[in-house]
Amino acid sequence: MNAVNSVTIVGGGITGLAAASLLAEAGIHVEVLEAYRTSEPVGSGISLQGNALRMLDRVGVWAEVQHAASVFDGLVLRAPDAHGTELFRVDAHRAGGDEYPAAAGMYRPDLARILRERADSLGVVVHELERVVEVRQDAEGVTAVTRSGLTLTSDLLIGADGLHSSVRSLMGIEAVPEMLDFGVWRTFVPLAPGVTCTELFYGGAAYYAGYSPTGPDTMYAYIVDDYQDRSGLTPEQMLAQMRELAAQYHGPWDSIVNNLTDASRVNYTRMSFFSVPGDWHRGRIVLIGDAAHSCPPTLAQGAAQGLEDAVVLSGLLASRPAIDASLWDEFYARRRHRAQVVIESSLQIAEWRREADRNRETAELMTEVSELLAQPL
Repeated sequence: MNAVNSVTIVGGGITGLAAASLLAEAGIHVEVLEAYRTSEPVGSGISLQGNALRMLDRVGVWAEVQHAASVFDGLVLRAPDAHGTELFRVDAHRAGGDEYPAAAGMYRPDLARILRERADSLGVVVHELERVVEVRQDAEGVTAVTRSGLTLTSDLLIGADGLHSSVRSLMGIEAVPEMLDFGVWRTFVPLAPGVTCTELFYGGAAYYAGYSPTGPDTMYAYIVDDYQDRSGLTPEQMLAQMRELAAQYHGPWDSIVNNLTDASRVNYTRMSFFSVPGDWHRGRIVLIGDAAHSCPPTLAQGAAQGLEDAVVLSGLLASRPAIDASLWDEFYARRRHRAQVVIESSLQIAEWRREADRNRETAELMTEVSELLAQPL
């Protein structure tokens, strides 16, 4: 007997759709409320570590992800010199276990499409352009009301609506993300010749720069520098600034700069982190993914941690007879420590990037976290 017969999920992103598919596969009726259109491309590239790939296999989409993504075990470190000199090449730790590669890079909208198709195939009902403005609950169930007036009542409501979660606010949790003094430039361009895995440049014109292949002919590139408010710049001005910064790196970056001509492909955001104080649930409402805990991108674990939440919570809801204290105790026992280690480690690595001589500590901490994440949930 399932702990629930019906679930409403707010948020149709990676975490929300993964949870929806897992619950639907267990015979639970699931409806998703998404404020935007899931069919419209959002974002550029995404890096998925091995533990994320293992979770995507549990969701039932690993074959499709393999087909759409670029998968690899290698990691290259290059010097920020006039030639982008390769310093060393290593095999990264397989955080998903030996049956999965160390990492994959893919076009984020492709992952969104794959997850939406999986959810549709399992009978998940997705309501697009529906923004939740009210949630209320009692001993019998929980109700979500959207701006358009759509009302859904279910046994449980999952808030998977991201860093600036409306569900979190409606639950009465007033905590907000903490902003860091790092800015991240991102772009999506044709694959540079010779790039087969993630490559990183520490130091130089910025704190670090890197890129990953996202398929047979595309790649995702990023640069981290001191944050500046660039909200007043036009897209063309943003393009010019990223090109100027990127041009100070070489090797494959020369190809990236030559292909960096589309202003719509440039994105700049401020790093942040977040963790809900105390429990992630209130009665019949629970937060997962970035709505509950979010980390800087230094370990590429944002999507992975949301997927782990989705897999663990869905498994408990499908195997326990009731939503009770023992269910929540096990959920937190399996998820809270891992998520907190990722946040703290991601913050530490971000700070170490301000210094020129912390590469060894960074590599050691990355390996330590990867070994933790390779352990069964």
